[in-house]
Amino acid sequence: MDLDPRIDQDERVEPIEDKQPIQMGVSECQVTYVGTNLSEQERLAIKQVVLDNNDLFAWHPSDMPGIDPNFLCHKLSISKEARPIAQRRRKAEEERKASIEVEVGKLLGARFIQEVHYTTWLANVVMVRKSNGKWRMCTDYTNLNKVCLKDAYPLPNIDRLVDGASGHKFLSFLDTYSGYNQIQMHPQDEEKTTFITETANYCYRVMPFGLKNVGATYQRLMNNIFSDQIGRSMEVYVDDMVVKSSDVSAHARDLIDVFQALRRHQMRLNLEKCVFRVSGGKFLGFMLYSRGIEANPDKCQAILDMKSPTTLKEVQKLAGRLTSLSRFLPRLAEIANPILLLLKKTERVKWTQECEESFQQFKERLSTPPILSKSAGGLDMIVYLAVSSNSISVVMVQEEDQGSQQPVYFISRTLQDAKWRYQLLEKVALGLIYAARRLR
Repeated sequence: MDLDPRIDQDERVEPIEDKQPIQMGVSECQVTYVGTNLSEQERLAIKQVVLDNNDLFAWHPSDMPGIDPNFLCHKLSISKEARPIAQRRRKAEEERKASIEVEVGKLLGARFIQEVHYTTWLANVVMVRKSNGKWRMCTDYTNLNKVCLKDAYPLPNIDRLVDGASGHKFLSFLDTYSGYNQIQMHPQDEEKTTFITETANYCYRVMPFGLKNVGATYQRLMNNIFSDQIGRSMEVYVDDMVVKSSDVSAHARDLIDVFQALRRHQMRLNLEKCVFRVSGGKFLGFMLYSRGIEANPDKCQAILDMKSPTTLKEVQKLAGRLTSLSRFLPRLAEIANPILLLLKKTERVKWTQECEESFQQFKERLSTPPILSKSAGGLDMIVYLAVSSNSISVVMVQEEDQGSQQPVYFISRTLQDAKWRYQLLEKVALGLIYAARRLR
């Protein structure tokens, strides 16, 4: 039974090598996976660690005891001036109605929701078509989210997490079983999550997707559960988790530590979506290897397959894709300047020869993107800085054996307004300040 609405997201953690199944239960579907690049002895050792902790894996919502609400639950912080809003029920076509009925049945069976008879807040169900053609049930919490104060709990810096997870020989990617739903709603706030269907109104007993601040609540939970492991043997970004080690025996110990932390807080994993003991994988949109960090080939191919933009929307799409790969693109701001200028124009987009030359430069570079080294303590780090009339470009490299230099990070920035008129020395100083802030 899969109640995970993230099923068709592209940025989930996953291995990059082949994996082989390990039977974990009586049913054929009760399996987990390990990498293929390991000896039989290593495979058996990892399998034994997983089997010894079989109680931590859920195959059904009834297998989840849930996080102790005294430890953490999700609370809504609603503005005192806010007045409850009950949305009028929207009509749905028959196919959507049938899908809603099925999903509500699953949620009731899992005891994630309960029927409500009197409510002041009321939201509609929204059905979204997934990439596999099936429907995903969401709730339109627009009105409720508008009056909820923002939880400013800080999310981790993605670059630091990627740096921390790269350069390790052994990785395990973990996935929680319907993770958000393992956190209970505060009893006083359950009624505020009520949604309307054809037959009844229901509210969530557990934390649903779609509510404001649920990501912050989940990150707070992860930081509390894995306070001893984060940064040392694992990295966590909301519900993306990777366990990292430099040798196989340490990896087994690190997994045991993580399992013990999960057990203390009654958190359950989705064994079918976990992969143990691999040499690399995708994490937060980056490809992690023991030798360093590589660009996501799917993101590179998306740009290589693009035709020259002819509309503002297509230019915006190209700019967004380039930004997601900025760490791997030297002099991005300088080369992309003709393209970025199109975003400031209100009239029809005019794709010039200069724009096309910039576009082709990016395609050429992304056909063979650089491998970025993991910054290592004890090695000299060198920053090279280049300035032009409209941009600042920086590359940080580290000197390795025989004096060879390997890139660690590319940074660039477009100069705005008065900074265009800075003298060369002022631009250099600005570049140093910008690089120091980004790389500290």
